Amino acid sequence: MGFSQALSGLRAAATNLDVVSNNIANSQVAGFKSARAQFADVYASAEVGLGTRVAGIFQDFSEGNLESTGRNMDLAISGKGFFRFEQQDQITYSRNGQLTIDKNGYIVNSSGARLTGYDGNAELGGQPQVLQVPSTAMAANATTGVEGIYNLDANTPILPAGGFDRTNPDTYSYANSITMYDSLGNPHPSTMYFTKTADNAWEVRVARGDDVAPEVGTLEFDTNGLLVNQTAMDSFTLTPGAGAAPMDIGLDLSGTTQFASAFEQTQIAQDGYVSGSLMQVSVDENGGVIGTYSNEQKVTLGTIALANFNSLEGLKPAGGNGWAETQESGIAILSRPGEGQFGSLMSGTIESSNVDLTQELVSMIIAQRNYQANAQSIKSQDEALQTTMQLK
Repeated sequence: MGFSQALSGLRAAATNLDVVSNNIANSQVAGFKSARAQFADVYASAEVGLGTRVAGIFQDFSEGNLESTGRNMDLAISGKGFFRFEQQDQITYSRNGQLTIDKNGYIVNSSGARLTGYDGNAELGGQPQVLQVPSTAMAANATTGVEGIYNLDANTPILPAGGFDRTNPDTYSYANSITMYDSLGNPHPSTMYFTKTADNAWEVRVARGDDVAPEVGTLEFDTNGLLVNQTAMDSFTLTPGAGAAPMDIGLDLSGTTQFASAFEQTQIAQDGYVSGSLMQVSVDENGGVIGTYSNEQKVTLGTIALANFNSLEGLKPAGGNGWAETQESGIAILSRPGEGQFGSLMSGTIESSNVDLTQELVSMIIAQRNYQANAQSIKSQDEALQTTMQLK
């Protein structure tokens, strides 16, 4: 009598139950991928088969449902790709994007593994590095450029060139205020002065209180009132003092017109700002880690790297809802979200497990019945053996 077939069936059914039970146990784990046991018969040139064996445990890497959480550091990959983590010099890959920022500024998962990507100032395509959010405040930035769009009234009377005196409004046509910043972040209420010196020509000056820049810019318009030339507008120097560096400011008034209507400012902007503290960290769809500071500035602190493989089934489970690269999976293909074959990132969202509980419960019933049937086969073999032994 042969018991090996039934014993192999029992072992296979037990393994199948383990796999199904593991799927059910992890059905609520974000980014978890279900597994399936696959079996093969054992023949070995025997007249009757020798039973079955487990051919392998294969992962189902299909995408799970995306669920909104509203939390900035919950990330989901919509499409292909894995997050890349580093922990104790070991690299793992995961679809679980439930992240936090630890006390040292590293972006980590629940196991403490650190998310990797590209530095905010680094070129993409190199070896990813551990991403770290800086704890230092953003330094102040001195104003170096001002962009504005105005309409200068064509009916404004012409004034003598070179007769400007900021204390005498009769020596200039219009004045417009703007706040600029020095290298220490000190705000400086400043003024731009416009003086019409010819039918289609204007002088432009910049002053900070009684500190008037020595440079004089000029604007030239055509007969249709459109700006055709800006001269000596790229460097107006001011001296703020109090330990701050001298200010060198360029003006760009492209789009300014000279029509027969009232003086009007339609746009004004400058590039200086005060120092600021980090207030919030978020991630955009292309993987940019964006820091928002108290001075209303937003800075890309880094870019998250995604990985993909030629053979996902070749990945080796590494625990903690992660996988490790193997020879069977091939070398990781790295890029940023939204490029080529890689999916985009969704902030405030997680990818739920792809386990289908209904299907798993049905699979469990089938595995139980299979186990019972193999046990019954052993019982039948035993009864037949007992009958044989009782023959006289």
